[in-house]
Amino acid sequence: MSLAEELLADLDDVDEEMEESEVKEEEDTIVEAAEEEPLPDTTKYTNVNEVAKLASSDIYQELIKKMEAELNRDADDTIVVCTPLESDPQYRLIVQLSALASQIDNEVFVIHKFVRDKYERRFPELETLVPHHLDYMAAVKLLGNDINTKGQNKELLSQILAPATCIVISVTASTTQGKALENEELASIQEACSLAERLRQDRMSMFQLVQLRMSLIAPNLVALLGAETAAALVAQAGGLAPLARMPACNIQVLGAQKRALAGFSSANSMPHAGILWHTNIVQTLPPDIRKNVVKILANKTALAARPDSQHQAPDGNIGKLQLEKVQYRIEKLIEPPQVKNNKALPKPLDKASKKRGGRRVRKMKERLGMTDMRKKANRMNFGELEEDIMQERLGYGVGQLKQGGPSTGRIRMGVVDEKTRVKMSKTLQRTMEKQKGIGGGTSIRSKVSGTASSVSFTPVQGLEIVNPNIKKDDDSGTKSTYFSSTSSFLNIRRPKAKDEI
Repeated sequence: MSLAEELLADLDDVDEEMEESEVKEEEDTIVEAAEEEPLPDTTKYTNVNEVAKLASSDIYQELIKKMEAELNRDADDTIVVCTPLESDPQYRLIVQLSALASQIDNEVFVIHKFVRDKYERRFPELETLVPHHLDYMAAVKLLGNDINTKGQNKELLSQILAPATCIVISVTASTTQGKALENEELASIQEACSLAERLRQDRMSMFQLVQLRMSLIAPNLVALLGAETAAALVAQAGGLAPLARMPACNIQVLGAQKRALAGFSSANSMPHAGILWHTNIVQTLPPDIRKNVVKILANKTALAARPDSQHQAPDGNIGKLQLEKVQYRIEKLIEPPQVKNNKALPKPLDKASKKRGGRRVRKMKERLGMTDMRKKANRMNFGELEEDIMQERLGYGVGQLKQGGPSTGRIRMGVVDEKTRVKMSKTLQRTMEKQKGIGGGTSIRSKVSGTASSVSFTPVQGLEIVNPNIKKDDDSGTKSTYFSSTSSFLNIRRPKAKDEI
């Protein structure tokens, strides 16, 4: 890795830390996520229009007419965007259609639940075989009550489903335990499937118009995110100007929904997964780096929306530049870590080690060196039987310290070398002398009882101070041994002989 790449990596780490701190500081100002409304109970309804009311509303029909008029416009007509952008009719239509597209998605979910609740009596296994909503309703519309006949026709099924799914459906349809539906109930199901198909066609037309107009309204956002995602962000934020004023941490959670888990675990729930989370550029990446990419993409979205709100860079160069930066950051996140090179060992050069010398060092080595007693213990006589040779007792031998044979317990003391002799410091010597003096001894080191005192009571009704060392001096002559240094030789009187008498 070059020096420039290392510096760039350090700056990226600093940016990520700043982004995390901004998210923590602005937790209170984050846009509230819209709670997902629970789907209605469709079992008590017989007509789909009682549940799905969006297609029959006046606002929906008016917006669809405007959309068709814009799509049928001649290609030679020049489209001019008015300023300010909020007053442009094209811009307002795009914002309204983007909001309507999300309502269409929710309406498709409701219709799917209506069809599933009605059709599960005829073919209950179809829901698990075809999990996608629109494909499921297309298969229901095709099969109807004749699942044994049409379910075996793979040519019809292959027009709307994958070949592998067609084979599974044909096998399962022959063994299902479902019951045939009544004509009225089947007609309501067919009507619901047709309504879902019409909503899907309107949704595709909206996407086509948004793709044509968003490149004029927000070219930099389209270059970065695509027309559909850019239109969804603009609609969710309430316009291009509010999106440009919004911080990146709020753009990251735009479109997030709070799902009612109904008692299930929240380990796999994504509470902050907004519109950017569901983009193709994020979903095609490994799961472990998606959060980082969403943060990066939200930052670049904020930078791309600001020039669009001021009608700058109509060619989309800023959005393309931000997209290149996002792709570069993604490559850095995906690339494997660098392989550590095995560092070679240094050359085994036999350099002369530094050895200290001098009088002080020689004395220290002599003082800390091996004593003569240890040297003799390490020496052994050849041809002599050691004490632990027969495993009678284990332990270290004493070598040449022994006097006589191996069975004797005497140890011959070697000549004490003054160089290796243990010495006491002058401070320790003075301390020992003080302890031997009067009043310095303690009951711990001396043999005198701890209750002994130098004051004695006499019958003369007084106190007498006694020196306790006198008794020690008197007893020293009598208790001395034969080789005492204090006592002299004794004169032994021999008895006189009879001749002398």
